[in-house]
Amino acid sequence: MILENGVVRTLDPSLPRAAALAIAGERIAGGVGTHETALASPDRVDLGGRCVLPGFADSHVHFPTWALAQRQVRLEGARSLDEALQRVAAALGDVPPGRWLRGLGWRSGDWSPSVEPTKETLDGVTGEVPVALMSKDYHSLWVNSAALALADGELQVPGGVIERDERGEPTGVLREECAWHFRDNYARPTEHEMVEACREAIPLANARGVVSIHDKDGWLGALRVFQRLKQEEALTLRVWQSLPYEHLDRLEEIGLTSGLGDDLLRVGYIKAFLDGTLGSRTALLLDGSGVEIIGYEEFVDVVRRSARAGFPVAVHAIGDRANRRALDAFEETRDEWRPRALRQRIEHAQLLAPEDVGRFAELGVAASVQFSHAPSDRDLADRFWTGKTEGAYAFRSLLDAGALVANGSDAPVEELDPLLGLRAGVARTLDHRDAWHGEQAVTVEQALHATCVAPAWLTGDERRRGTLLPGYFADLVVLDRDPLECPPEELGEIEVVATMLGGRWVHNPPPW
Repeated sequence: MILENGVVRTLDPSLPRAAALAIAGERIAGGVGTHETALASPDRVDLGGRCVLPGFADSHVHFPTWALAQRQVRLEGARSLDEALQRVAAALGDVPPGRWLRGLGWRSGDWSPSVEPTKETLDGVTGEVPVALMSKDYHSLWVNSAALALADGELQVPGGVIERDERGEPTGVLREECAWHFRDNYARPTEHEMVEACREAIPLANARGVVSIHDKDGWLGALRVFQRLKQEEALTLRVWQSLPYEHLDRLEEIGLTSGLGDDLLRVGYIKAFLDGTLGSRTALLLDGSGVEIIGYEEFVDVVRRSARAGFPVAVHAIGDRANRRALDAFEETRDEWRPRALRQRIEHAQLLAPEDVGRFAELGVAASVQFSHAPSDRDLADRFWTGKTEGAYAFRSLLDAGALVANGSDAPVEELDPLLGLRAGVARTLDHRDAWHGEQAVTVEQALHATCVAPAWLTGDERRRGTLLPGYFADLVVLDRDPLECPPEELGEIEVVATMLGGRWVHNPPPW
């Protein structure tokens, strides 16, 4: 197959642009020359001036959770408690008898008048139907009395917070480990539900140009979910799968290591949490505030044991103190992981002290960030991190210091939409307002590198994926215009025309 009459952006600096692209089987062929044109009636695809890029990767996505969210009550954008309750009430009619109503996306910091959610307000519209609503940042859970009754008072776990009223009774809001413990023990989706939801959601991801993901739902059993989808030939994404650090004992015992799998689905890395989030006000800050999920010494042990087992680590760190601890731990353990060429990463890196920005490049630790978080979180950051936001979402500073920056969505916290992320990184705004800390905006080239090239490096695939060079997998996306040439105000208008994975169209095959 030959794609011609358009612009091909390889994203490789040695050959940044090509007039056409030849594909043989699942890989890119060696240019369009005598050999390719001599093939038996090669298919020719007229791009009609469209632009071809390497397929998009999402370096941080909770894919089964995002897939399930397509079926749940959505509370994003609710401007008041009453509006959130109205959406919950409207969704009750779809809940079968004896089942849960699940939802997500509330953020009380966005509500006017300012008020915190409680079980009583939910009870007023839900009655005896158990309800579990995850916050937008996925670090707080809002439940009603019917849901709380199922726990019979067993709510507290280390690293978690139970919000209580003046009488000492749970308000119905659980944070961090308490939220996750409750969800996992009482409101957890079944594997069958996850498979069904992912089967429907994968084509949606492909339609947005996504060809690979770094999944964060290992704790939910996502590996089994993707294995089932692969067996039924419904997996049209390359998956780099996380596993929770709590599984290290078993992984060491059986000798399972990073990279096990094939070109479509592989065991990837260990995931751990150091702190909470901005929205739940549990990020661990240098001023002493926040929630510590695992301690420094425990995390150092996790990194060492993971390295000895052959796994890189991806650690969630939001606050400046959490990020410093992560960097300190990677520095303390580099004698273990550097000789093994493990590619360590800090997830989010949302608030950094100035003296820590350069340490990412110095240590060789990647910043796995989400461009879309900056415009989404700007109001909360200005409110809760007053006087500190020059070090918040410091994407350009990280790049200027030489760090490897990979971009993801954190879906369902934000939407799984790489083009939206591209615009957020370049414009630092997604609404009518001016750029928020525009000095931290990235260029289109940098945003594409973070979305296509850097994720492939993190999975050890920089010689097979991420750019459009001969011998690499033919994973690509066709856009209706060239993001490197269109005016900045048109970035939000770019549309995905088609997506290819391994030489096979997985979204909207030509002709167009």
